Amino acid sequence: MLASHRVKKTYVLDTNVVLHDPLAVYKFEDNTVVLPIFVIEEVDQFKKELSELGQNARHISRILDELRNQNGRTLDQGVPLEATGGELRVAVPAEMPTRARGPGEMDRFILQMALDLRDQDPDDPLIFVTMDTNLRIRADALGLKAETYEGGRVSIDELYSGVVTVDVGRDLVDQLAQREPVDASVLDVELHPNAGLVLRERDHPRHTALGRFDPKSGTIVPLRVGREGVWRVRPRNLEQYFALDMLLSPEIHLVTLVGKAGTGKTLLAIAAGLQSVVQDAAYSRMLVSRPIFPMGRDVGYLPGTVEEKLNPWMQPIFDNLEYIFSSGRGRMSEYRNYEELLASGVIQVEPLTYIRGRSLPHQFLVVDEAQNLTPHQVKTVITRCGADTKIVLTGDPYQIDNPYVDAASNGLTVVAQRFQGENIGAHVTLSKGERSELAERATQLL
Repeated sequence: MLASHRVKKTYVLDTNVVLHDPLAVYKFEDNTVVLPIFVIEEVDQFKKELSELGQNARHISRILDELRNQNGRTLDQGVPLEATGGELRVAVPAEMPTRARGPGEMDRFILQMALDLRDQDPDDPLIFVTMDTNLRIRADALGLKAETYEGGRVSIDELYSGVVTVDVGRDLVDQLAQREPVDASVLDVELHPNAGLVLRERDHPRHTALGRFDPKSGTIVPLRVGREGVWRVRPRNLEQYFALDMLLSPEIHLVTLVGKAGTGKTLLAIAAGLQSVVQDAAYSRMLVSRPIFPMGRDVGYLPGTVEEKLNPWMQPIFDNLEYIFSSGRGRMSEYRNYEELLASGVIQVEPLTYIRGRSLPHQFLVVDEAQNLTPHQVKTVITRCGADTKIVLTGDPYQIDNPYVDAASNGLTVVAQRFQGENIGAHVTLSKGERSELAERATQLL
């Protein structure tokens, strides 16, 4: 009996797909990829921008230019994609419509192009791929199969939490509680490097001990953070214990902290940074940065100098520093307040825009609100890190101000997922709000 051949599909890509990932044309195996001519027109509008969108627009234009006249065929005829065995085609309607007049008119042209291609060959499976939720809804209402672009996306519901609970015998719990490493091979559980572990006694679940999986030794090592915390910032739940341990471990060079507002992500990162830089002298400086995505008017509308304009976006960092130095916390060093740390250069706070192109060796780098960054932007930041630099990414994937990413495609969740198997990376998801009872209830109810 002859084996049945897999039916090849046709994928029609929206503009936002190629602007998000210029290499998307190579991500559909040996199927046919179609770009409506209107996508090329929209890409052309972004090519002069100095942003990442402009960079991606120029990239996809170069790819299409290199693919022209492959094997004597033009783009409208379809050119082979040798890397995948598929084909790329630019679709042009029989009659070009008049110029788009409104902001949503080009979307209508692209959607109509996909419908026309489907109707030309109803037996050929055709899928419209767009990252625009409303456009997928419109396509579905018109009977057109539509999908979001999955390249580089991470299901936020399936994101690795970074913490594993294992039921064991009393002897192993006592061994770890006495600060003796435990052989991880006896646990009969698969662990990611630097995972936080709760060893729980089978017969008495309240009897537990905390540790972290050390991939180099293959053992569960006790946490280096006690109840006193760091800089008098005390962990209030298990996840914060694990987070502080990861933040203070010099062998871990990248830490991702994901959690809703009020879970202590930024505070823990800054406290650990102060401990590592000021007291332990493990790094020469702490650099705290965050992207600028205004919820209202842009920075240019604000009065004052550049520093004064940027201050509102940096204020959450200063608030955490003020909290650490209040109530006697700042007496952990010779500095009387955080302004002295800033003046001395031990701490530097600046917007993420200024980091590009720099080299950052021997520093403790905290990137706050990293959920607003694209995977490419996060890659740009991480590749700035020089020798012996530690980078901490914090953020809440459900509070995104960047219109070009979502909970599944932002740089923070992508990095957390991609580095979960790396010995130099660690991740923990913080779920319990500790800011105040009011803040926690507001997060749950509103």
